[in-house]
Amino acid sequence: MDIELGESDSISKFLITYIMKNKFVQAILVIALGSALVTSCKPKNSGDTVSGDAAQRVYVAPGKYDEFYNFVSGGFSGQMSVYGLPSGRMLKVVPIFSQDPESGWGFSEETKPMLNTSDGFIPWDDQHHLELSQTNGEVDGRWIFANANNTPRIARVDLKRFKTSEIIELPNSAGNHSSPFITENTEYVVAGTRFGVPGDYEDGDVPINTYKENFKAHISFIKVDKESGKMDLSFQLRLPGVNFDLSHAGKGKSHGWFFFSCYNSEQANTLLEVNASQNDKDFIMAVNWKKAEEYIKAGKGKMEKARYAHNTWDDETHTGKSVIKEEVLVLDAEEMKDVIYLMPCPKSPHGCDVDPTGEYIVGSGKLAALIPVFSYTKMLAAIDKKDFEGDYEGIPVLKYNSVLHGEVQKPGLGPLHTEFDGKGNAYSTMFVSSEVVKWDIKTLKVLDRHPTYYSPGHLMVPGGDSKKPFGKYMVVYNKITKDRFLPTGPELTQSAQLFDISGDKMQLLLDFPTIGEPHYAQAAPADLIRNNGQLKIYDIKKNNHPRVAKGEKETKVVREGNKVHVYMTMVRSHFSPDNIEGIKVGDEVYFHITNLEQDWDVPHGFAIRNAPTAEILVMPGETMTLYWKATKVGIVPFYCTDFCSALHQEMQGYIRVSPANSNIPISYSLGTNLPASSK
Repeated sequence: MDIELGESDSISKFLITYIMKNKFVQAILVIALGSALVTSCKPKNSGDTVSGDAAQRVYVAPGKYDEFYNFVSGGFSGQMSVYGLPSGRMLKVVPIFSQDPESGWGFSEETKPMLNTSDGFIPWDDQHHLELSQTNGEVDGRWIFANANNTPRIARVDLKRFKTSEIIELPNSAGNHSSPFITENTEYVVAGTRFGVPGDYEDGDVPINTYKENFKAHISFIKVDKESGKMDLSFQLRLPGVNFDLSHAGKGKSHGWFFFSCYNSEQANTLLEVNASQNDKDFIMAVNWKKAEEYIKAGKGKMEKARYAHNTWDDETHTGKSVIKEEVLVLDAEEMKDVIYLMPCPKSPHGCDVDPTGEYIVGSGKLAALIPVFSYTKMLAAIDKKDFEGDYEGIPVLKYNSVLHGEVQKPGLGPLHTEFDGKGNAYSTMFVSSEVVKWDIKTLKVLDRHPTYYSPGHLMVPGGDSKKPFGKYMVVYNKITKDRFLPTGPELTQSAQLFDISGDKMQLLLDFPTIGEPHYAQAAPADLIRNNGQLKIYDIKKNNHPRVAKGEKETKVVREGNKVHVYMTMVRSHFSPDNIEGIKVGDEVYFHITNLEQDWDVPHGFAIRNAPTAEILVMPGETMTLYWKATKVGIVPFYCTDFCSALHQEMQGYIRVSPANSNIPISYSLGTNLPASSK
């Protein structure tokens, strides 16, 4: 039978021919089909993989504490969530890069500066990775660092308060994905950019297809004060415009080096799923940061103009401060021949993980059916011998076989991320085949594998990226949930799965849902953090907020033109004052509210009718400010939002708003302004 080909048929015929001739496209289709099959079909044994005593092993009795804190990145929520392990109970959500109506973060006047950038107030970000501070390569429980992927920033969260203490913006960066990873004594927090872009110090108005000529990548080294934790952008490395994915610092013998996975060695700028996957190998980049410091001391760097915000929190004034900085020290990779080296790594690597000894560097090529493991010792020997296969834009490329410890053969499909248990074993996620694989670091033999549900990205072993992992548990963070929980419409929350890894075989113990889209996570023994000077109240005697009222006798209402400052206190179960009159339409009112409580876990909230912001939640001994503008005549109630006592409902008050031209004076009271009929 003769068939006449129309335009669509011709296109189909062309595509079939193209696919048959292009092995890379075939591979992509196979992976995509495999992924679809994995995530759309429920394994027959998916409900039977948990052993009978699993419930007992994850049960935490009422009034008892979990063994570990599990800190989980919030992804597109911009927050960090904290869970207990092994229970999987959510303990807290810590706002970092996103406004939070529960706590008032980003809504109160004190916290707004923490979300300031060189482009102004940006109240959202995509939070991908977390990293606990370390001392001598071991988790110390002092701080946890978080990255903002969209508007490049690094935050430091104080684990004595579980509150964001500092946020620093990263200039010359776009897509802050390869961060925030630290050196073994938290000397530096390091961040690599995902997108190559022209530097802020250059004219960015260039054609996109001039990528190779005009686009660069920058890696930021942020110095951390060993006592206070305060950060400072020390220097940046200017590199060719590749995409940096993940990174980890050397440790032990490899301390002084930093390792980065990078893809798009093709430096493509369009249709990257094809054009950035042409080369059989991309790179693991090794940076000798100790040597970079020597170059800086020798004056080799150049100060470049670059605007970025540095936001800090003051515990004494309970206030954030934002400072705009104007320049940054930049070192050019082309001028540092003994600082940066490239190790070829199978196609499109994601993970870049260093074992507890510091000897082995694990790369994970997303499109490779193996896991390459590199040797630090061999790398140094290859550098010493100048065993190069050439260079990449002036950066020496070491020979693959010269630096390779070996390859894990047939681990699964789509290897992404690896962590370690401290017993010589590694655990890797397989995104496409939906499983986690256990293998021996030295022999590279696969020891065990277990299905996950479904499509895992990162996994986490408490302390698994440190010199001393706490190798009892592992949590796998799955991107797709499908049938694991009750359905909730088109969107399902992501799934975390807890495994016992104390024995030879991995044992699935628990599923629990997570907020946002978790990427990476960290965990540490609970006692390390809860016994590390946990703050329970703010000492009101040390409250140096400029508008604090340390007692009801210090409360007042002050008019300054069309601005009105209310110095208010709260205590179970009333505000002082609770009646305010003389506010006029158009007035900008600042409620400076101090919680007089000095008892643990007794916050008070404050909300006022029709306010276009959120509530504020004021901790015991803290002062916080809510801005409100009077827009219409009438009586406006306010109340406590946090159920604080049996008389919580009675904790309320009123504001009288009069016309703009009224001459009603400011007045305020507590307990005396009774109705005329009651007098």
